[in-house]
Amino acid sequence: MYIGGFQKNSLIDFPGTIACVVFTRGCNFTCPYCHNPDLVAGTAGPDGCGSSGFDNPDQEEILKFLHKRKGIIEGIVVTGGEPTLQADLTDFIKTVRQMGYKIKLDTNGTAPRILDAFFDQGLVDYLAMDIKTDTDHYPMVMKNPTQLNRVIESIALIMKKAPAYEFRTTCARPFVSADIMENIGKMIRGAASYVLQPCYRNVDVLDPDFAAVDDHFLSIDDMEALKAAVLPFVENTRIR
Repeated sequence: MYIGGFQKNSLIDFPGTIACVVFTRGCNFTCPYCHNPDLVAGTAGPDGCGSSGFDNPDQEEILKFLHKRKGIIEGIVVTGGEPTLQADLTDFIKTVRQMGYKIKLDTNGTAPRILDAFFDQGLVDYLAMDIKTDTDHYPMVMKNPTQLNRVIESIALIMKKAPAYEFRTTCARPFVSADIMENIGKMIRGAASYVLQPCYRNVDVLDPDFAAVDDHFLSIDDMEALKAAVLPFVENTRIR
């Protein structure tokens, strides 16, 4: 895989699991608030994605690390960028799975067939899918808006087949509002878990001009209002 960074230890990225985190390069979305701009561009190293790991992480070195940490590390998070763009993602996950590690995959939902195969083969323990906005506004962040149907398909697939999952939204205007959150709530009605996370501006983002606009960022009260808008549809909605 094209690896952009590696974090040796995390207590927050995989619920209930001591994990390490692999960051893959490349993404098919262009979210202006993205906190990993170098990964989107495919140029990140470990410092670029805010991780703490090897100077030049590669797959073999990560696998050697995992062999040594058996019994200490419990799981691995594969995130990005967008991991499902990696041609050898399945082989990597199978290898790590055979070593006895739990797997969490982060995705934007544009590869439902890959997700379906992972579920059928029992390769993923936890799935986190980003919901960027409602269907009307999704083209604002997609390089290929025709993939929107894949996003909708992935939502239904995850709710039906994933052993454990969460949907999550990074909240920034104009991609969220009370009306948009209501629409998202209808998209994921009855989901097991939905997480809202505020967008921060004190980090590098894909579009620096976006970070310069005060109105793009939400207060605590704004976040609570968004949560209230979606609660009628997803009871387990929380702010992280």
